[in-house]
Amino acid sequence: MLDSTVTSRTQAVLDQLNTALEQGDVAAAAGLFAADSYWRDLIALTWNLKTVENPEGVADMLSHQLAHTRPGNFQIQKGEIPAEEGGVITAWITFETGVGRGWGLMRLRDDRIWTLLTALQELKGHEESRGVRRPMGAEHGARKNRTTWKEQREHDAATLGYETQPYTVIIGGGQGGIALGARLRQLGVPTIVLDKHDRPGDQWRSRYKSLCLHDPIWYDHLPYIKFPDNWPVFTPKDKVGDWLEMYTRVMELNYWTRSEVEKASFDEASGTWTVEVNRDGEKVTLHPTQLVLATGMSGKANMPKFPGMEDFKGTIEHSSQHKGPDDWAGKKVVVIGSNNSAHDICAALWEADADVTMVQRSSTHIVRSDTLMDIGLGGLYSEQALANGITTEKADMIFASLPYKIMHEFQIPLYDKMRERDADFYAGLEKAGFQLDWGDDGSGLFMKYLRRGSGYYIDVGASQLIIDGEVKLAHGNIDHFEEDAVVLTDGTRLPADLVVLATGFGSMNGWAADLISKEVADKVGKVWGLGSATTKDPGPWEGEQRNMWKPTQQENLWFHGGNLHQSRHYSLYLALQLKARMEGIETPVYGLQQVNHLS
Repeated sequence: MLDSTVTSRTQAVLDQLNTALEQGDVAAAAGLFAADSYWRDLIALTWNLKTVENPEGVADMLSHQLAHTRPGNFQIQKGEIPAEEGGVITAWITFETGVGRGWGLMRLRDDRIWTLLTALQELKGHEESRGVRRPMGAEHGARKNRTTWKEQREHDAATLGYETQPYTVIIGGGQGGIALGARLRQLGVPTIVLDKHDRPGDQWRSRYKSLCLHDPIWYDHLPYIKFPDNWPVFTPKDKVGDWLEMYTRVMELNYWTRSEVEKASFDEASGTWTVEVNRDGEKVTLHPTQLVLATGMSGKANMPKFPGMEDFKGTIEHSSQHKGPDDWAGKKVVVIGSNNSAHDICAALWEADADVTMVQRSSTHIVRSDTLMDIGLGGLYSEQALANGITTEKADMIFASLPYKIMHEFQIPLYDKMRERDADFYAGLEKAGFQLDWGDDGSGLFMKYLRRGSGYYIDVGASQLIIDGEVKLAHGNIDHFEEDAVVLTDGTRLPADLVVLATGFGSMNGWAADLISKEVADKVGKVWGLGSATTKDPGPWEGEQRNMWKPTQQENLWFHGGNLHQSRHYSLYLALQLKARMEGIETPVYGLQQVNHLS
């Protein structure tokens, strides 16, 4: 039997919200929120990715934005029924603004709004050509000198960037650039994706041969085209590469391979960029209005310098340069680092009969893959979740609806359960001397990823090699290199033929410094992190990922990236922001990201 009381209580709150918004009564709208509450908005009201806290934050946001964005018509989503559990009512909602339509998720406590997610989904009059709006494809009837779909596509591809200019240029053609390119293509935004590799997907093909996605397939779909249901749970890198290449063709992206950006600069007078490109030996200058760096949050390698490196007779390479273990059978290899790449590389080298030592410089969070899938992801991204009616889109919204400020409170119990389930596994690692952590507050992998993008390993087998002593373990930092060895700061000498620096990656604004200027990079500031004041995520509190998928202090410069889940989900909001600007829609930004850290 349906719980009409829960439904009516939910609708009553929405009715009060609609009335307050329609009347422009900011105080009344803010008064519907609990003293401890959060409104997370994905560009619908703020033209930003912004979370405001408590009634005071709601009032401030509405006082600035209400007249511009005109939100209203909040309703329980058709076909959905609010549910109450543990004193919290959860309801899927839809709403409109003056220029768009959106949906979201609301949680009520004591008939007050505790959390509210509002996410713009489409712009009125600029809806995507899909579903009932899909193109016909065939032009029925007879007409002389007809242009076929293929001919028109070839003409567009040949002239864009030469006879006509793109509105947007995306630098970086990995999953982030591809997902955003697809979104913009569907919205009719002329876009060129630039990538230096020979083929789409080479970003994955060129990595070490044992690399697989550590996230399960349900978490990793791209927009519009989901992986088929016979796809592996954990996709091997070359299969990812092939999928990306296929996707660029099917989605008809203007994707320029063997195209490297040499320089970019912004003209404030015209509001456009000049982007100098070496396209397979041809010099091409593009003049887009919007420039997106989709170079990957793990794209600019940290390559530390140590005394004696020039005297080392062996090979030194960053983990991003490492091709695999085939040339190192019987050789001594030292891997500096203890996160995902370090573990994967160590395991593959051991399998190829190399003598491998991992150097752990600081503690690492480890969670077993099966346990993470079951406890950490199973409720949202799994076959069981799909069977329970949790589509990928719903899962993305549920995850997005948890404010970053309190997300750790939801994560800590999950990781406590993982620690308990795999107690023997962790005891084995500690006995082997591996230094473990669970994040500064015990909240585990996801919070480490969101806060700093590093410091963890999803175990798919390498940990057992450490437990068994098959992969040797050392601790400390490099002091210097000798001709045939790495020497640590405590004097430990590690003979080596190959040294792999699994030393991570720098902030994405490093690419802005290289491609544009240090001044622009400093103007934008640090990219990634929440300002949680935890390790490698300095405060103050930001409430959202720094500078990702939203306006920055540099006009018309954007950053896009993250894992496949983030590339899929947040590409929509970045694409809608770019489309709105192209169409001349007013986009007053609330809470523009401030610069507190340069890198």
